[in-house]
Amino acid sequence: MIAAHSMKDQTVALFGLGGSGVATAQAIIAGGAKVIAWDDNPESVTRAQNAGIETADLRKVDWKQFSSFVLSPGVPLTHPRPHWTVDLARASGVEIIGDIELFVRERNLADKNSPFIAITGTNGKSTTTALIAHIINSAGRDMQLGGNIGTAVMTLDPPAVERYYVVECSSYQIDLAPSLNPTAGILLNLTPDHLDRHGTMQHYTDIKERLVAGSDTAIVGVDDSFSATMADRLERTGKPVIRISKRMPIRDGYFAEGVDLIFARNGDKKVVASLAGIGSLRGEHNAQNALAAFAACRAVGLSTEEINAGLRTFPGLAHRMEQVARLGKTLFVNDSKATNAEAAAPALSSFPRIYWIAGGLPKEGGIASLSAFFPRIAKAYLIGEAAPQFAATLGGAAPFEISGTIGAAVDHAARDAAKDGSSEPVVLLSPACASFDQFQNFEKRGEAFRSAVLALAGASPIGGLLNG
Repeated sequence: MIAAHSMKDQTVALFGLGGSGVATAQAIIAGGAKVIAWDDNPESVTRAQNAGIETADLRKVDWKQFSSFVLSPGVPLTHPRPHWTVDLARASGVEIIGDIELFVRERNLADKNSPFIAITGTNGKSTTTALIAHIINSAGRDMQLGGNIGTAVMTLDPPAVERYYVVECSSYQIDLAPSLNPTAGILLNLTPDHLDRHGTMQHYTDIKERLVAGSDTAIVGVDDSFSATMADRLERTGKPVIRISKRMPIRDGYFAEGVDLIFARNGDKKVVASLAGIGSLRGEHNAQNALAAFAACRAVGLSTEEINAGLRTFPGLAHRMEQVARLGKTLFVNDSKATNAEAAAPALSSFPRIYWIAGGLPKEGGIASLSAFFPRIAKAYLIGEAAPQFAATLGGAAPFEISGTIGAAVDHAARDAAKDGSSEPVVLLSPACASFDQFQNFEKRGEAFRSAVLALAGASPIGGLLNG
């Protein structure tokens, strides 16, 4: 645990008592402060009380006693309207922060030289975060991984000069971290997202920019106009900027050319890594993740050789183009995290011959936007509520059946792929749908796919996955 010594002898309000909220409250208490916490969920309040955390309805206390208000990132700060606790804090002039800000303050107090990589972006954050963590860990460094990837940042080991921190940051977390100052800050990309919580694309962009603007070195993907403009703006302020691109050559920075990662300086190019044969890093989107990881790891002192060794052994993240098993020449891939058409596109673009398992609770727009990939579909196996809608969209563009369940889809797809004459047919779960018609979440859906695949006679598992 990182004790929040920056809060010593203060009284702090806290709202949001999920797992990270309880961990944050305990960190503040361990640092010598008093916490008064609350949650709209009575069960969460009871769990906090059982963990020794003082609770009180924050509508019924004097806010003048508080020096700070720590807010869960899942609670609205600005849109669609501020949570009632935010209104109370602002009315009393109490600063509003989150757990990432507490971590930053503790690092500043203890050892600001401890290497700190922060990662954000609309897409690819978790894979890039996990990849960087794997590279640093495989190089024998003391590595701490946390943030939005699933481990509360205040539960990590305390800052030390040779301790590396790799922290995934959502826009909600950045919005609550005004002092965010990583050694290397990564912005992968920007597309419209979470606008219900940020109001406008401009506000969303401004929040994301804070992470790279506060970093010692800003690493910015420039394949979208929002990020490219941001890189130019940061550079004009004197900020060191490293541009990365998965699609086009760059005069200064890193870019992908096929499976090669290339570093350029003043137009001179050098191949620094190759993704050839790394199944966990297939596809253009993973080239961007690898470019960002390479640039960040170099920025915190790792060698090219150490980074390449880590790239070659990266196992991938569960449910994100996860290589589950092989059966003969057929590869089975779990991309259950693809809960809409845009998220399914990277996997569909990564394989030439696909037996596609798709469907679930449909999202607006369905799969019409994926029509460019239909020629890659050897056959589709449609499940859940979306099956009739997806069948109508596919029409005559690709063969399909309505399988209904993942178990039936896996059995039928494995049978058909075994007869395929191509060198590596792929049975791909990339649903382009939410899971809630048949499963509690996308993880449960992915686990059902994995179980069905591993139950196939002769299936050879591909192990060593990371969760996140």
